[in-house]
Amino acid sequence: MRPRSFLALIAMVCLAASFACQPTPARVRIATTTSVENSGLLAAIVPVFERGSHVAVEVLAVGSGQAMNLLTRGEVAVGLTHDPAREEAALAAHVISGYEKIMFNQFVIVGPNADPAGVAHASNAADAFGRIAVSDAPFASRGDGSGTFAREQYLWKLAVRRPSAERLLDTGQGMGGTLRVASERGAYTLTDRATFEQFRASLRLTSLYAGDSDLLNTYSIFIRADLQGAERANAEALTRWFADGDGRREIAAFAAHGQHVFTVWPAGTSRDRPADLPPVEFANAR
Repeated sequence: MRPRSFLALIAMVCLAASFACQPTPARVRIATTTSVENSGLLAAIVPVFERGSHVAVEVLAVGSGQAMNLLTRGEVAVGLTHDPAREEAALAAHVISGYEKIMFNQFVIVGPNADPAGVAHASNAADAFGRIAVSDAPFASRGDGSGTFAREQYLWKLAVRRPSAERLLDTGQGMGGTLRVASERGAYTLTDRATFEQFRASLRLTSLYAGDSDLLNTYSIFIRADLQGAERANAEALTRWFADGDGRREIAAFAAHGQHVFTVWPAGTSRDRPADLPPVEFANAR
């Protein structure tokens, strides 16, 4: 082998070895709901965490039920969901730990501008759903095991009635897709306020009912209970940033088309159980 070729080979080997010896970049995977993703919140604020921590965040947007499944299977380290019943079950089963409520907003009942069911005149959320059930109007349901779908089922139960099968449009989609179906079909649907404000300009839908305590929508963050070592440290860094760090300021500042759509969990109030609620003066804000 020629000396020059030999030296080139040695250089290539050394270069390859130097790359192989470099530490793997810190990374954390978080499963969250499509409503959080569709709102634009994470795209806006996660880069702030990444720049400050040098930990890359990979976001998987799914329904709350699917997020819990990913945690159970060990495929993600952190969860951010809005389904207190599933969160309670996951805590009891020791699937998750480090549970903290971080923010809240309202579910909103939206529908066609003509409002054929008279939802805008409802006395409460259950009455609104009852009016939809006995009307001729369709209802677009996510049907995807999400926190929004769980709340929809709860509201049908409170209403003691539901639309006939032919009027119940099971989209099997996330919040953005379901809003588009409702807009195209002149249907009512239940949505979180943040996603609705993000999509409102492109929809033939209007907000018809909000503000009921049964429409309070709380979001929580937590880690997989069996995490260890660097993976646990990275996950805890992310959850602390959201719950107690600069993430609170970033959430408060976030707006969808000029509308502030999340309220940071009030400091000094209980937040480590799924049943925890913000003080009433915050909870019933429209």
